[in-house]
This record gives sequence, C-alpha cells and structure tokens, in this order.
Amino acid sequence: MRAQLARYETKLKQLEQEGRRRTLSGGAGLDFTSNDYLGLAGSERLAKAIMAALERGVPAGAGGSRLLRGNHPEHEALEAEAAAFFGTARSLYFGSGYAANLAVLATLPQPGDIVVHDSLVHASAHAGIAAGRASAISVPHNDADAFADALRRWRLDGGKGHPWIVVESLYSMDGDRAPLRELAELADRYDGFLFVDEAHATGVHGPNGRGLAAGLEGRDNVIVLHTCGKALGASGALIGASGLLCDYLLNRAKPFIYATAPSPLQAACVREALKILIDEPDRQARLRDLIGVADRLATERLGYSSGSQIQPVIIGANGRTVVVAEHLKASGFDVRAIRPPTVPIGTARLRIAVTLNVTAGDITALFERLDQALRDETP
Repeated sequence: MRAQLARYETKLKQLEQEGRRRTLSGGAGLDFTSNDYLGLAGSERLAKAIMAALERGVPAGAGGSRLLRGNHPEHEALEAEAAAFFGTARSLYFGSGYAANLAVLATLPQPGDIVVHDSLVHASAHAGIAAGRASAISVPHNDADAFADALRRWRLDGGKGHPWIVVESLYSMDGDRAPLRELAELADRYDGFLFVDEAHATGVHGPNGRGLAAGLEGRDNVIVLHTCGKALGASGALIGASGLLCDYLLNRAKPFIYATAPSPLQAACVREALKILIDEPDRQARLRDLIGVADRLATERLGYSSGSQIQPVIIGANGRTVVVAEHLKASGFDVRAIRPPTVPIGTARLRIAVTLNVTAGDITALFERLDQALRDETP
C-alpha cells in the first residue's frame, strides 16, 4: 500500500512546510476559542432537559431519515417552537449547519437563477453553491454596492431568473456584520431571495437572541439559518422559511431526505435552549459587558476591534501565528491559530472568542499576555 499512499503523505508534508497542517487537540486552559458564547453547552438546565427527555422515553437515536421512521414528536415540537420564536412561517431541523447550508443552496436556486455571495461566506455555503444548478458570482466582503452592481450587470446581460443573495449576518473569522437591510432591499428590488446564515448571531444578538435578521425573518423571500451548536449549546441547525420553501426542501433536498434524522434528544435540548433565551436575558447582557471589555482592550492594544464576541488578531504569517498561539496556550489561554484556506492567504490570525466561560479579569490577562507574545515574536 506504500505506493498508493505516497501522494497523500507528500501533500501532508507540503501542508506542514506551509504551516497549514491541522491536528486535533482537546480544550485546555481558559476558553477563548469555542462558540459556546452563552455558556450553555455544560449548563445544568440543558443537562436536566436531556435527563427529563430520557425519562419520558425520548430515544438517543432517530433510527432512520425523517421521511421514513426517523420523524419524532421532538423534531416536530422543536420546529413549531422555533418558528414561533424566530418569527418565521415554518422551520426544518437539520443535523448540522453544514448540512443545512448545503441543502438550501444546492436545492432552492434554480437553473437560470444567479447566486451572488459574499466572498467570505462559510465553506458549507460554497459547497452548496457548487452542488447547485444556478450560476454564481462572488463579491467583495460586506460591500452592498458590489452586490447591487453584480445584480444590475446580470439583468443587463439578459438574466431572467431570480437572484439569491447569500451572506452571513456575523462573520465567523472577522466578527463583523453584513448590511442586511440594504441587501434585503436589493432582494426586493430584483425579485430575488436573501439567504442569511445566522450561525454566530443566534442566541447572542437581536431581541431575545433571535439574531441580526430578526426584523427580516418571516418574509417570503428571506431564508434564515440558525445553528444550534454554538450559542444554543446543543447541535444541529434550523432553517426558517415560508411553508412552501420548507416543503420543497423536504421533498427535494438530498441532505435532508437521505440523512438519518438528528437525535431526538438533541431536539429536546434545543427546545430547552430556546426557553433559556427567553427566561435568562441576563446571559446576553453579561456577554455584552464582556464584549465591551474585549473591544476596549483590542482598540487600545491592536488599534481595531470587531464590536462583537469574535475578535480577530490578524498576524499574517502562518508560522508566527502558530507560535503566538502556542505562547498563549502555555500561559493558560486556549486561543487557536486560524490559517488559510479558512481565511485568505496572508491573513493568518488568532480568533479570540468571548464567552460566558471567562471573566473580565480573564480577558484583561489574555490581552496583556497577547501583547507580550506579539512583541516577543516580532518578525
């Protein structure tokens, strides 16, 4: 087998030389890397919700796809409650945000349509677009004028279908926000659709954690993805859309039709997480306070800040970024190096995530150590 495997070994060695080879490591030190923004993943309420579900007979596994025997009352209850919570006509529960993005973008845009997407949308969105039947255009990050120009040119060139504007509301590696209002207006003007991935806004931003698209959700031409494995502390993802589009996904989306249904226990867990967002608004308030601390320190020490719970520290070189991350880890701070292709070449960075798993004092100590590590590793 050695000859057959040699090409993979060669590629891994190349990644190693470029400072881009990935390995798995467990969490150690203060949590500045997870997406458990509200500290719910290990919360007592979610643990009790799972135990209560087990006691009432909810199974750990679904046993099949939703269209066969895998459909469970917990799935349906979650979808109904999520639709009411987020203010959309209907919801569909998927096993992951990746599967949900893949399903929507490979299924809903039709031949003759155009997908105009932000250049920094998630890899799962790119996978869905590539698997779909519509043509696609990438536009510069968070540039509403570029979206407008692309749509205008497409119509002038004879585009007759419907455009799909695809963005994240809060970008996972930059922590900045999409111009959703302007993009919704463009979708209306060009008789198109707006698809918003709220992965990093759900639970954190908007009224009761409903996300940054809360004022838009419920429109027939707005489709929103809410992941459940980040601020909600569970797993899976919810697509909110019109009843017609959800029914179309149920009938045509391969990642929904041909996948074993998500765990009914996880559906019960997400139901409880949505209740927590309503019952415990102090979680969002405490997180906002911590974001304020991080913002101030980032501005003072880096000269810029994101204004969100995701603070990038852009270093540039892959190797230097890894070394700075290792210095922080040795000091008890779990901060990871993010390198291409996850981010553009030349923009390797540390991604500092502010969660309720740390304190204001922890954030201050992190930035003090970061300041020293950056000076120690000056190129």
